[in-house]
Amino acid sequence: MAREDTRVRRLADGIELPLLGLGVWQVPNGPECVNAVRWALEVGYRHIDTAQAYGNEESVGQALRESGVPREQVFITTKFYPRHRDPAGEAERSLRRLGVDHVDLYIIHWPQGGPVWAWPGMERARELGFTRSIGVSNFAVDELEQVIAAGSVVPAVDQVQFSPFEYRRALLESCEQSGVALESYSPLGTGRHLTNKTVTRIAGELGRTPAQVLLRWCVQREIPVIPKSTHRERIAENAQIFDFALSDEHLAALDALDRTRGTARARESKWW
Repeated sequence: MAREDTRVRRLADGIELPLLGLGVWQVPNGPECVNAVRWALEVGYRHIDTAQAYGNEESVGQALRESGVPREQVFITTKFYPRHRDPAGEAERSLRRLGVDHVDLYIIHWPQGGPVWAWPGMERARELGFTRSIGVSNFAVDELEQVIAAGSVVPAVDQVQFSPFEYRRALLESCEQSGVALESYSPLGTGRHLTNKTVTRIAGELGRTPAQVLLRWCVQREIPVIPKSTHRERIAENAQIFDFALSDEHLAALDALDRTRGTARARESKWW
């Protein structure tokens, strides 16, 4: 659970995951990615989320080195690209691109080819010290249950599309019962959710931005969240979510925005 003094979520394996991270999906390898990660680290982010499929691990590593922030203070996530076949081998290649000797969390990016086949290789990556924790992404309840039944290590995290508009209650409840931390990606709906009338009304009442309201909804539920931005001012604004709280009325109004009917699915549609 989150601790009041640290802004982290303690995972079932004992590793502490910062509740706020920067995601770099669709950020090209190069200066744009380097700058975004450096700016995030400058304003206090200590959690960076990348993936083999993003093609920008080199830039994340460069930004980390240039930031001057000690490696041990930054939680780094990368994801196994399941069109490859060897999770441990691909993890080692990720470490070379990142310029680090381990990542903090290594997750299967999506359950292509079935949810179970890659898990032994993920466990091997952990055993070899390439990662401290292992998990999954875009896994629905039934897929997560298959991994838990087949493996010797329970996934620490299931990273899924999650926000007031994608309030996947059945998936969240299943994760909590299994000791898996649900983590939110696309909490702002790639910008779509920022103009919703309920969100903007609550933001106005609190003197906050719509993005801050949506991110606060997650962290107030102890759900780690990884908004993406390449704009310095927005990266900084998105970090200002720990000095206010949503009221019960605000939470209820946001909860009512759910369009998934509390689904157990990880996404509305699959791309694999």
